[in-house]
Amino acid sequence: MNTTIIQGDRYRISILTDRLLRLEYQAEGYFEDLPTQMAVNRDFPEVDCRVERENGRLVIETAAVLLSYDERPFSTPGLSCTVKETGGVWNYCIPFGNCDKNLYGTARTLDGTDGVVDLEMGLFGESGYAVLDDGASPVFDGGNYRSRTREETDLYFCGFGKDYYGGLQEFYCLSGSVPMIPRYALGNWWSRFYRYTEQEYLDLLAQFEKEEVPLSVAVVDMDWHITEPDPRYGTGWTGYTWDPECFPDPERFLHALHERGLAVSLNLHPADGVRAFESMYPQVAQRVGIDPATEIPVEHDFEDESYRDAYFEEIIHPYEEMGVDFWWIDWQQGRGRTKDSVDPLLLLNYWHYHDQESRGKRAMLFSRYAGPGSHRYPIGFSGDTWTTWRSLDLQPYFTAVSSNIGYGWWSHDIGGHMHGDRDDERFVRWVQFGVFSPIMRLHSCGSAYVHREPWAYEEPCRQILDHFLRLRHRLVPYIYTAVREAHTTGRPLLCPMYYSCPEETQAYDVKNAYQFGPGLIVGAVTEPVDSCLRRAGVSMYIPEGRWVDIFTGQIYHGKVQRRLYRTLKSIPVLLAAGAILPEDARKIPDAGVNPDQLRVLFGAGMDGEYSLYEDDGRTNDCEKGAYASTGIIQRWMPGAGDNLWDCEITILPAQGDLSLIPSARRVELVLCGVRKTSGMQILPGGSAAPEAVNGQKDTQNPEPEWSARWEEETGFLSVDAGWARSDTGCRVLIKGIGLAENDAEKETRRIIDEAYIQVDLKEQIEEDLEEAADEESFLQTLAGRDIPEIVKDAIRENYTCI
Repeated sequence: MNTTIIQGDRYRISILTDRLLRLEYQAEGYFEDLPTQMAVNRDFPEVDCRVERENGRLVIETAAVLLSYDERPFSTPGLSCTVKETGGVWNYCIPFGNCDKNLYGTARTLDGTDGVVDLEMGLFGESGYAVLDDGASPVFDGGNYRSRTREETDLYFCGFGKDYYGGLQEFYCLSGSVPMIPRYALGNWWSRFYRYTEQEYLDLLAQFEKEEVPLSVAVVDMDWHITEPDPRYGTGWTGYTWDPECFPDPERFLHALHERGLAVSLNLHPADGVRAFESMYPQVAQRVGIDPATEIPVEHDFEDESYRDAYFEEIIHPYEEMGVDFWWIDWQQGRGRTKDSVDPLLLLNYWHYHDQESRGKRAMLFSRYAGPGSHRYPIGFSGDTWTTWRSLDLQPYFTAVSSNIGYGWWSHDIGGHMHGDRDDERFVRWVQFGVFSPIMRLHSCGSAYVHREPWAYEEPCRQILDHFLRLRHRLVPYIYTAVREAHTTGRPLLCPMYYSCPEETQAYDVKNAYQFGPGLIVGAVTEPVDSCLRRAGVSMYIPEGRWVDIFTGQIYHGKVQRRLYRTLKSIPVLLAAGAILPEDARKIPDAGVNPDQLRVLFGAGMDGEYSLYEDDGRTNDCEKGAYASTGIIQRWMPGAGDNLWDCEITILPAQGDLSLIPSARRVELVLCGVRKTSGMQILPGGSAAPEAVNGQKDTQNPEPEWSARWEEETGFLSVDAGWARSDTGCRVLIKGIGLAENDAEKETRRIIDEAYIQVDLKEQIEEDLEEAADEESFLQTLAGRDIPEIVKDAIRENYTCI
């Protein structure tokens, strides 16, 4: 071990990095070296530090932290750490100073919540530090997790300052990297707590196909198994035997789901073990030493190796061979059988994930959070929330700050699970957030009066829902590239705004605005449309630079915090200048398949580069180099004229294993945030003749002439670049284009036209617009008008952000 360690008779201080310190005190001088639930690696490179004793105290100084310790049992006056970057000083105390402006992490579950939940502590604090207590976490002895045998103070001081990305990387070195998840997990999931029959479920999927709304994951909640056993066996909450009334031929059913391109997950509540009514009870009972004739229940105990082996080999593996792709571990029953038992949720998560890994699968499960280190076992199930605006309002913030403990793959019940009321507008907003969240899973309770099918809603909601559910599948290339980024560099898909703007205090105040991948910021609208404005708002911090809304085309310039207002049709999703957003352009995108048609959005006005990542989406071959990457570049140069620009877009030849991607792709290039000019020219270079994926010419869709069109609603410039070979790429030079700015007067007229205010007042505002000498005088006049403040603020949005 290379880690720098300073040790006394009863204390040990491990300098893992110049900002990450392990602080241990044990009365008998015993220190734990085994991996724990959170810490799986402590072998860090040696750190250059100063170690001296000054005035009877041990002083350790690294490049980032100054520690002072009296070499006695940890105490408030006896142990302190100072973060040099911020000047923040931590003195040992209970709960270890985390109450001092911690930025929080996540929670075990949102079960039963209605917008309020206590969050656990995270890695970061506004004072530049946080402290994690690992003293009670179980250790891994090579065979299983077990509780510690000695009481020990075991703390990790995280003095990361405001380097959030760097801090996460160091945490992942300690706690393990974020795994790759299967590509199919990024599409739309269908889930409902409902007793479907086989035919009802297939009819439901047929309706989704008819509606051309794509799905990638089919979840069958607990009613796949027998839920009403003979009362002498107990309740039917736990079950492992298919219900023959609903699913007379399970293998046929699972095959039908796979034929539709869907991955399948079944729900498990394992707490009651395996009881005598289960079809596999005799085999399981015999393996743990129980005579099946006794009908004694086989208790659930993942600390027992014989039970664990029987559970996987007699139940889980046969069902996976039948067609189950991953399991929904719905553990709600709390802690273990004794006070010294390891948390059963941790054991379920670890062993289910390890079991799939050990058989060469790209592992994934769907389960609750079991504490720090749980990021190693995605996906997270956040639990059964209420169907209310308060629950929706919590989830964007909850999801973003979970990155503060490295937990990036939450899946929420989109729409809410239970209670509440019907509110079509709220469901639309929930889906819009779901599309721009880690996992998009429609879910609800089984009430006949609760609906998540988009065709159950009247217009305009139905059309909006369809649009966003299709959009989720179009976004998969972008999101899957972020999956790889999270795995290799530790950068989360979704994180708070302050990660990229750590010095901007306003970035800490916008709880429902967040970064989504490398080039987007999103504002989740979680409140009803205002009855007068006919729009709803969200507070956002827009970082420095130029940004364009990918839905409306509105231009914003940071640094600024303000509320942005949108109709029900969209939420603010802003693309940075220089950013590149690849989309799957197929009519009905299959989330699990690398597309042969791409629509690539470019944030206009700055140079930028992007590398599209692709692999087979399901196996671990990517870890052996079986993947392809496609570079995409935009370069901006002054054009031949005032305020005119030339833009060169290059799709580079793909690198890596090209057998994993189409040999040629139809490409559409979309410049976001440009204006129309009369002298614009499009000069193609290096475009290939059209080829289909199998190498044959596409005779039904012959190569179009190079063309451009303006999308009237957004003002975006779309260039049809035809087919581009993956091994050669293509290049397009667009000459003589301008950078767009908002037409503030036009948008003001749109706002007052849609607003529910007096017509005479609308006419007066129109007159103000025409007579105002400049924007400032108009806004001054507007301030004095007797109209609701929210209408004034929505109008000001178009002026203050240009």
